[in-house]
Amino acid sequence: MTEIFTTERIRNMTRHLAAIITAIIIVTPTFALAASPAAPLSTPELKRTIAAGGKPTLVFFQNPNGGPCKAQKTVLDKLTAQRKGTFNIASVSTMNQDDQRAFYDYGVRSLPSLVLVDKAGKIGRVFSPGIQSLETISSALDGLK
Repeated sequence: MTEIFTTERIRNMTRHLAAIITAIIIVTPTFALAASPAAPLSTPELKRTIAAGGKPTLVFFQNPNGGPCKAQKTVLDKLTAQRKGTFNIASVSTMNQDDQRAFYDYGVRSLPSLVLVDKAGKIGRVFSPGIQSLETISSALDGLK
């Protein structure tokens, strides 16, 4: 029996393939971080905030002039006010030439991007690129060991 590939069947196959690829992209970073590698200390600010220890550090990769990055900064400012010094924020900026190495070390290709580093200096979570909600970041901070 010969099967004819109709336009509808091709569309369905394409949707299924897109869903599988999306799942792989989302799950792969989680498995890659299973070993909790040490966070690279590529910039003076990263050295100062992560190496200080005692608190988790949220590494904020940004272009300070970009709209999504400005929106993410507003969320981070609210979170900082709510959590009153329970975590550090280290900013890594496209505008600072000395920060460029950190983008490569952390594998950041899209902005804004956030990486959560635990008290021991190990990468705890790499967030998907884009604006993260206050609730999402709070949950991640609460989930650190």
